[in-house]
Amino acid sequence: MRFVLTTAILIGLAGPAAFAQTLPDAPQVSEAGIESVISEQLDAFNGRDLDSAFSHASPMIKGLFGTPGNFGAMVRQGYPMVWDNSAARFVATRQAQGRVFQQVMIQDATGTLHMLEYAMLQTDAGWKIDGVSLLPMPDVGV
Repeated sequence: MRFVLTTAILIGLAGPAAFAQTLPDAPQVSEAGIESVISEQLDAFNGRDLDSAFSHASPMIKGLFGTPGNFGAMVRQGYPMVWDNSAARFVATRQAQGRVFQQVMIQDATGTLHMLEYAMLQTDAGWKIDGVSLLPMPDVGV
């Protein structure tokens, strides 16, 4: 009986380890690298340097918009808080379904706060921004 119990425990412990080895590796998260890429893109938008802002986009985003001008027009129209940002605070990094997401609280030019979540993609050229979603602001109570 002791042998069966010991064997069951060993299989139970080895099973998750063996299973984990079959899963694709999650990207190694460099929060400093991710924050740097997002900050550089925000600065580029403030400086209206669309070439630099576009350089931080993933290959999929670049393929979707084609040119820095098209990309800039989309950001100006769809994400005015990014186009005219006055401050950014990095809130949380999370991983889900093999992807890395960075939540950023952005203050627009009028002082209004917005919560965004950046989908990040690790490439041979470093971290790239693969999409941005506007999130609801968290409820704040006192």
